[in-house]
Amino acid sequence: MTASNQRTAASPEFAAPGKAAASHHRPGIILAVIVGCQLMIGLDTSVVTIALPDVRQGLGLSTGGLAWIQNAYMLAFGGLLLLGGRAGDVFGRRRTFAAGIALFTAASLLGGLAEAGWWLLAARAAQGVAAAVAAPSAMALIAQNFEGPARVRALSVFSAVTGAGAAIGMIVGGVLTEAGSWRWVFFVNVPVGLVLLLVAPRVLAETPRRPGRFDLGGAIASTLGMTALVYALLRAGSDGWDDGRALAAFGIAAVLLAGFLAIEGRVRQPVMPLWLLTGRDRAASYLGQFLLTAAMFGAFFFLTQYLQQVLHYGPLRAGAAFLPMVGMQLAAVRLAPRLMARVGARPLVVAGALLIAAGMLWLSRLSPGDGYSAALLVPFLLLGMGGGLSIMPLNATILASVEPAHAGAASGVAQTMLWTGGSVGSAAMVTAYGSAASGHGVVPGMDAAFATGSVFAAAALAVTLLMPRVRR
Repeated sequence: MTASNQRTAASPEFAAPGKAAASHHRPGIILAVIVGCQLMIGLDTSVVTIALPDVRQGLGLSTGGLAWIQNAYMLAFGGLLLLGGRAGDVFGRRRTFAAGIALFTAASLLGGLAEAGWWLLAARAAQGVAAAVAAPSAMALIAQNFEGPARVRALSVFSAVTGAGAAIGMIVGGVLTEAGSWRWVFFVNVPVGLVLLLVAPRVLAETPRRPGRFDLGGAIASTLGMTALVYALLRAGSDGWDDGRALAAFGIAAVLLAGFLAIEGRVRQPVMPLWLLTGRDRAASYLGQFLLTAAMFGAFFFLTQYLQQVLHYGPLRAGAAFLPMVGMQLAAVRLAPRLMARVGARPLVVAGALLIAAGMLWLSRLSPGDGYSAALLVPFLLLGMGGGLSIMPLNATILASVEPAHAGAASGVAQTMLWTGGSVGSAAMVTAYGSAASGHGVVPGMDAAFATGSVFAAAALAVTLLMPRVRR
């Protein structure tokens, strides 16, 4: 962290939790509300995956239509994150947070009631919009309601839930699908969302609104540009990097995002201040988040495929197989704040990236005869500990380098890096799988996919080594 950023982090404006005086009286409830929302959002990136075969049977969807149940969520989510971050700063973070939860709850109910493919796709897109509205404000509300060591502990829980959400989604999806039906992977969000909506206004203080001109041009360019980019990545992952529509979408994304940067450099109140991308510590943290999630999110997809296609696990057993990863990540939650207080952020991120790279390299040597204990148990433990150690220090570094007025925008960029990284990693690993599996079988393709993931983890390690080593 630079000297100027250290001064910012220590300034009274940054340390004061604003109007959230209630955080000193009910910190556990406040954190439960924020983390509950983040868990609900993270679960829905994967909870539907295990239920897809049942969805196909129930609604008669084609293979392409089935893929878009997941893609519709990621498109809307990735495309609107920057706008959601800015909306929290302008309209108030509690208000924006609650609006996102309300929309997510309604969309989940509609998804569970779907009687046709188009109905379910529309509900998934609405869930993605809602997630993009709520997620940046969730992270910013931690900065608003907690300070000092309490903020580090809160961020550790928040980051663990973010990293483990996809794995927990596999478990929950398996339980709900096997015990009930695919509709329950949507219905389960309804009572959770209603409880959050009931409790949030009572424990979260509203942040000051910052009225002014809304950067409409930047909002449109960023939303359309990010949507085109996520679509291009999803299309490349399913149809190859030489697919005409994927290449066209990449070109459109490049033009729109370049225009977005040009707009942000001229307007007085940008949707994403460009200085957020500067500063060695903050820039390295953003890029580190992008690369680590690129490695891990693709791994979740292929681990699920290995469990079901190679080891022939059912939905419930496949979901339960992720328990060691989740358990190790939750253990890291308790360990990381104490370690960070002693050694600082960079050693933790470096250690986490090393563990993730080691886990991916282990997975790149799978063979058809390997069982769960020999093939997956150790990598699950390595990935869980690595994710638990690395994500929280990156989030803490980002929030400590900005003033409260910009916490929403900084959080929006962080969430954009995280989820776009997941899309990039998944697309690259699916492409590597397709090339290696052709004529050689499923497992060699998975080996190539995991080897690609290890490259992302190694790149994250190189980037995090650039983070300056600062005083604790």
